[in-house]
Amino acid sequence: MAILKHVAGKSADYGAALDYLKYEHDEVLKKPLLDANGNWVLRRDILLDGINCEPELFDVECEMLNAQYHKNQNYDEIKTHHYLISFDPADKDECGLTGERAQAIGMEYVETNFPGHQALVCTHMDGHNGSGNIHVHIVINSLRKLDVPQKNFMERPIDCKAGYKHHLTKDYLKHLQQSLMNICMRENLNQVDLLSPSVNKITQQEYYAKQRGQINLDKLNAELVAEGFTPMRTKFQTEKDKLRDAITAAAKRAKSFEEFSRQLQAESGISVKDHRGRFSYLLPNREKYISARTLGTSFDRNHLLMLFESNALAAEKEKQQWSVADPIAVLYIKSNLRLVVNLQDCVKAQQNRAYAQKVKISNLQQMANTIVYIQQHGYDSYDELKKARDELSAKMSDARNTAKSTDADLKRLNEQIHYLGQYLSTKNTYKEFLQANNKKIYRSEHQDEIAKYEEAAQFLKRSSPDGTIPTMKDLRAEKEKLLSIRTARYESYTYFKDYYHELQTACQNVDMILETEHTQQHSRTQPKRNHEPSL
Repeated sequence: MAILKHVAGKSADYGAALDYLKYEHDEVLKKPLLDANGNWVLRRDILLDGINCEPELFDVECEMLNAQYHKNQNYDEIKTHHYLISFDPADKDECGLTGERAQAIGMEYVETNFPGHQALVCTHMDGHNGSGNIHVHIVINSLRKLDVPQKNFMERPIDCKAGYKHHLTKDYLKHLQQSLMNICMRENLNQVDLLSPSVNKITQQEYYAKQRGQINLDKLNAELVAEGFTPMRTKFQTEKDKLRDAITAAAKRAKSFEEFSRQLQAESGISVKDHRGRFSYLLPNREKYISARTLGTSFDRNHLLMLFESNALAAEKEKQQWSVADPIAVLYIKSNLRLVVNLQDCVKAQQNRAYAQKVKISNLQQMANTIVYIQQHGYDSYDELKKARDELSAKMSDARNTAKSTDADLKRLNEQIHYLGQYLSTKNTYKEFLQANNKKIYRSEHQDEIAKYEEAAQFLKRSSPDGTIPTMKDLRAEKEKLLSIRTARYESYTYFKDYYHELQTACQNVDMILETEHTQQHSRTQPKRNHEPSL
């Protein structure tokens, strides 16, 4: 897994580059390490060669060439280019990579890609931070010393002429990465695709800033521990680290860009804008936006929009999990079916003949609608209709109980959020109480706050499965998820309730139809009475 790094240097001290390659340095502070006598410490296991120069006279020869062409005389000119080829630690054991072999690869790489330049090629076999990986440092003077034949990767005619400077472009860098990949493949070394963008991009400046910050934080924590305090933070994070964490947390839950933007602003105070097809982020303490390209491909527009779409689909599937699984439900469309009015119980119909006639016509229409409804839904008998109604009644009851259980879970979660807020608001007071010299007096002065803290801590530990106190971000995320489930469950309950009432109406109408038919048949079977007076 060889990787290629590049650093452009504007320092006029060419000897500093040579010293870095030869002597041990603090990788964070970039200062040479000293032995007990105050002398610089030579690196062990290094191989050093020069191309178009004597390695020990690299600084002198570069300065002479610069003076000859009157180049690299200003402070803001790039005077050196430092390339680093870092091999996979597994290459030593799995692929038989040695320092000599890595040095030969470095020499070939320089002669192929930086022809005509004065260059130092130095192989270190100790690795960075004790990783043990072999890596090759290549330092070239930005000014070309010799004329060379034109090559296909050279973009300008002057890129092969002496007295002109090394011109690194995006296309040239891609060529350098491809060249390294080709060499590693030829040598059967582990390799990744260097041309693919980094998922989590960390620049060298950010890496060393994080290292320095961690050192300073460790020193501060050591002082706090010595004074009897417990450090609140043990891991240093750069601004970009905090930004990546905030984006990742919000993107996991967001289902659209608008929701993502609201969550970032509400939870972390971070503003996000979508401009010219790119996302940029603004931290609360900054005035300049941070481009998503500097954070990695996991934070760019295309990746996040795909993630939002995936979250929306997952939420829809989860919503469907609580929806109706009955195949008839897919065909269900709420109808305008209404109850048939019983004229025997309608006082107004008994008092008003015109109204009674109107009700009779309406009843006939509803009876006809009921018959059509039963036929359309495939109920072949009255028993099937009642069975479907009873099944829906059971489903409606289950859906109602499930929705009510979600309300109980939501109530419990709201209590946790309430007590967590109470815990956080009184945490500092309780911490001062623990550090107070006279705890009895301090407790009497802050009795209410300490009691609230202890009450909240006990409740939160009792409510947590593992006895730990949750974070507010986790509780809010759980609440948002629970609200979504609650909405889906109540929609399911409403659906079953409406469907049940419709079938109940159909059953009652069928009862009225059968009762009317029975009454008519009974009246036809009764003998007609003779109302004429008998003689």
